[in-house]
Amino acid sequence: MSKKKKFGGFLAGALLGAGAGLLFAPKSGEETRKELKAKLDEMVNQAKKIDIDDVKKEFDAKVKEIKEGLEDLDKEKVMDFAKNKGAELKVKAEELVDLAKEKGTPALKSTAEDVLNNVIKVSKEALKKLEK
Repeated sequence: MSKKKKFGGFLAGALLGAGAGLLFAPKSGEETRKELKAKLDEMVNQAKKIDIDDVKKEFDAKVKEIKEGLEDLDKEKVMDFAKNKGAELKVKAEELVDLAKEKGTPALKSTAEDVLNNVIKVSKEALKKLEK
């Protein structure tokens, strides 16, 4: 199907939708017809302003952005990200343990160590899932 036919179909659908909305509005028939004519004129004027090349460029740009995003999701990049994030979380959990040792009670220290162990466990599990 050509671009003009696709655009024509889109425009016809938009016009029908706008017309139906106006026809079902609680207004007098004459008022509705005037409003419908004004809306149709407005849509025709807007359609004349559309540059198909600009629309194509915008679509191409969006498709390119999506493709680049998909490339970022490749397994190696995700694995590297997960490893780095796991290491960052481990350091933060270790800092929490050190703080608990320095400032807290034995119970607080124990809880912080549990957090550290869980961070390590969750990080390893995430990496195993990514490796599959």
